[in-house]
Amino acid sequence: MVGMLAAMPPPAPRFAQPDDARFRVRGDACPGALRLHRADDGALARVRVPGGVLTADQADGLRELAVRLGDGELHLTSRGNVQLRGLGAECGGELASGMHGMGLLPSERHERVRNVVASPLSGLDGRGEREVRPWLSALDALVCASGEATGLSGRFLFALDDGRGDVDALGADVTLRARGDGDAELRIGALESVVRIPADEAPRAALLAAEVFLAAAGSGFGSDSGFGSGSGSGSGAWRVADLPGGGGPLFDAVVRRLRAAGLPVARESVPVPGGAPPALGVVAGPGDTDALSVGLPLGRVDAVRWRTLTDLAREHGAGELRLTPWRGVVVPGVRRERAPGALEALEAVGLVTGPRSPWSGVSACIGRPGCAKSLADVRSDAASAFPAGPPAGALPVHWSGCERRCGHPRGEWVDVVAGPDGGYRLSVVRDGGRSGAPVRVAGAPDALTDAVAAARVPRT
Repeated sequence: MVGMLAAMPPPAPRFAQPDDARFRVRGDACPGALRLHRADDGALARVRVPGGVLTADQADGLRELAVRLGDGELHLTSRGNVQLRGLGAECGGELASGMHGMGLLPSERHERVRNVVASPLSGLDGRGEREVRPWLSALDALVCASGEATGLSGRFLFALDDGRGDVDALGADVTLRARGDGDAELRIGALESVVRIPADEAPRAALLAAEVFLAAAGSGFGSDSGFGSGSGSGSGAWRVADLPGGGGPLFDAVVRRLRAAGLPVARESVPVPGGAPPALGVVAGPGDTDALSVGLPLGRVDAVRWRTLTDLAREHGAGELRLTPWRGVVVPGVRRERAPGALEALEAVGLVTGPRSPWSGVSACIGRPGCAKSLADVRSDAASAFPAGPPAGALPVHWSGCERRCGHPRGEWVDVVAGPDGGYRLSVVRDGGRSGAPVRVAGAPDALTDAVAAARVPRT
């Protein structure tokens, strides 16, 4: 792979280094692959991976870049993308050239319009109402062909749900969900109102909804925008939840835009599902192949473990990896007779293969020394403060080095936040609020272990 990357002619993509003046203008500061972010552990790049789908060759190429240019690890995000950390300040051109050669930079202007999650097990386990891969391909092509879509921020999120409700539960800005009657539902933010549309028109409808959002964010739903009365001054919103009026006025505007485009639409009320990530372990498929679902401890993986995954995908699977928004990896297409042994091999290198793993349900921000805002080395503290395995049904737990809580899960979870005194504050998040008063715990491992274990016990 090193030789293959080196032999490719550089396409001369435009890129910005962390000290570039473009970093100092106001607006979307989210890093990408062409605009790096300076962290305390070096520069950081976020790689656009729509739907979390990587070929084995692309995955190998990212590993090679991480080893050669960064800290040697790959870090998964809660959007199913990849971060490379510890990059040298002058590596931008080489990094961009390598990713372009692997097909991971289909459009320079859209590389930060990257957040498209999809049901990771779609088409693999016999569940779901339709395979969403055609939606993924169509939406990605439409986004990359849209000049308006370049205005979407690096935080804007599309979700493509095959009907099982897993990624519909993530609160994306625009969600498509397959229905059993052959149609699709379009949801805006976390509203319970949806628009029923023909499934074949779903990707176009999703892009239209995103373009309506951009008009709303730029106009503030002003009188000149077609969104009703308002100041027209512009909200500068990056996500639907940031709009001053919330998602309701945007939903109405999207319905009007879809009808004006000639799409048959019907408004319905459909609650947001609870959702759940893929179960860890062997996922039985309808044919003679299975999928393997594994987690990465704290969402990061070194070159040895990553190569174990890519070699398995290439030699015994379908030649691809599916990255999940729960910082896991699905390897599809493994022959059924090989699946148990392959899972054991993944467990042997330290990947999370079942709910009884100590790392199951545990996540954390990058913490010290990578983040200057962090008050603690949360990853080391998390590693020191868990028992041999969580109880059945244990709540997820997320460790944060500061009040920003970067990368925290959705739904019900245990919130562990570092404090300025060297201790932590624990609370349980339920239904968007906190249950009871936070508990302050000193940084001693035994005290943290007991407190976190007690907080993770689910309600009866």
